[in-house]
Amino acid sequence: MFTPEERDEVRSGLLRLAGEDPRLSGAAITGSASQGREDRWSDIDLFFGVTTGDDLEETVDARTALLHDRFGALHHFDLRAGSATYRAFILPSCLEVDLGFSRASEFGARGPGFRTVFGEEVDRPPAPPPDGGHVIGLSWHHTLHARVCIERDRPWQAEYWISGLRDHALTLACLRLGLPAAYAKGADAVPREVTAGLEAALVRSLAKDDLWRALRGAVAGFLRELHQADPLLGHRLEAPLLELAKIGAGQDG
Repeated sequence: MFTPEERDEVRSGLLRLAGEDPRLSGAAITGSASQGREDRWSDIDLFFGVTTGDDLEETVDARTALLHDRFGALHHFDLRAGSATYRAFILPSCLEVDLGFSRASEFGARGPGFRTVFGEEVDRPPAPPPDGGHVIGLSWHHTLHARVCIERDRPWQAEYWISGLRDHALTLACLRLGLPAAYAKGADAVPREVTAGLEAALVRSLAKDDLWRALRGAVAGFLRELHQADPLLGHRLEAPLLELAKIGAGQDG
C-alpha cells in the first residue's frame, strides 16, 4: 500500500506538471484533502479547468498518458457528471488518483470540497443530491424482483436486489437527515436508532429462509423511511410491499 508521503509526492508532481501545461486554466484539490479531513487511506482528488472546450478530450488523453507513462497507472475508467469528465486511475501502490476536467468557464466548486491551487474559480450551482422520488421507485422495483428471485431459487440475484433495497433505505435516511447521500458518504453519521433497524436487512447466507428474513428487514426499513418522506405514498405502497415480503399473517417463507 502507498504511504501518505508517496501520495503527497504524486499529488505535488501532478500539480506541478499541470501548472506547466498551457491547456489547463486552473487546478483545484478536491475531496477530503481540500477540507483538512485527509487520513492514511485517502486517495488523490484533483479537478482541472481546460482552456477551450475543443481541447477537453485531448487534454484528458494527455493527462491519461502522463499517469500511465510517468506514474505507472495500471488501469483507468471514466465517470461523467454533467459536462465534466472524471477519470479514475489505480497506481501499482494501490493509490487511487481521481482527475476531473471541465471547460474553464465551468471551473468551480459544486460542493464544499474544492480548494483552488491556481486559476480563476467561477460560481457554480451545487451538485444536486440523489432524487428521492427516483430512489423510492428503485426501492419498490427491487422489492418485487427480490421476491421473484427467491421464488425462482436464484439466491445470488435475490441477494443483489435485497442489498440494493437496503442501500436505498439508507439513502433516504441520509436525505431526510441532510447528510451526504451519494455513495453512502453520510451513512456512518446516521443515528444508531436508524441503522440498527437496517441490520436486519443484511443477507447472512444464501439459504432461502435467510433471504426471506433479510427481505423483510429491508422492506420494513424502507417503509419506515418512506412514511417519513411521503406519508401518502407510504400508505399506498405499504400493503403490496408487505405482501411481497410476506410480512404479517400467513408468513410461509
